[in-house]
Amino acid sequence: MTDQNKESEATSDDKTHFGYAQVKTEEKAAKVAEVFHSVADSYDVMNDVMSFGVHRLWKRITIEYVRPRSGQRILDLAGGTGDLASKMAPKVGETGQVILSDINGSMLGVGRDRLTDKGIVGNVQYVQGNAQCLPFPDNYFDCVTMAFGLRNVTFKDQALASIYRVLKPGGKLLVLEFSKPVLPGLDKLYDFYSFKILPKMGKLIANDEESYQYLSESIRMHPDQDTLKEMMVDAGFDRCDYVNMSGGIVAMHRGYKF
Repeated sequence: MTDQNKESEATSDDKTHFGYAQVKTEEKAAKVAEVFHSVADSYDVMNDVMSFGVHRLWKRITIEYVRPRSGQRILDLAGGTGDLASKMAPKVGETGQVILSDINGSMLGVGRDRLTDKGIVGNVQYVQGNAQCLPFPDNYFDCVTMAFGLRNVTFKDQALASIYRVLKPGGKLLVLEFSKPVLPGLDKLYDFYSFKILPKMGKLIANDEESYQYLSESIRMHPDQDTLKEMMVDAGFDRCDYVNMSGGIVAMHRGYKF
């Protein structure tokens, strides 16, 4: 594990990282909330622009790994504007349930409005909650998904343990998250885009340069592929693996509860 990855969890009893900055542990959740309150209304547009639309492919592949089936109960954590939930809800049907959960009320509100506008009602519930202490019973879900949210959690080990608790035996976790490029030379190109281009795009489109500077920094502070896999194993998950996408810029992690 690299020194940077060691810093991906709280760095001391009372300090943790917020991007590259050090903040009091109890302040991080509020600071992350400020970021997503700020970008909620432009979040989907920025996703399309900054990924050149490729985020839709990443999420489509994730849904293929989820393989939602009629009657299943699925938790979409950090579900934000509902991209995954909108694809899974029709597949679980009237006898199933999708819970779209996010710690940020602004993002959750956008997600509720989007799904309602699409006519996706009845089998979707919306819960504002913290991934570190999920407000659900033990052994409750067939599957938990988390797309581009884990890196913002203060204590990722607690979140993974909480997810493990609410999964049924035989259930699975799928985490889609920015990761570390593995193709030669891609890291330098990615750094240039992330720190020179992306914040300027945030300023132009969302009128918020600082939030997208934080986005780039939070990605760099997130554990790499193998470190996150180890964390999932430590939380109790079996058959843990990951699939790199776009040269490792994004990785989809998978683990099961047996």
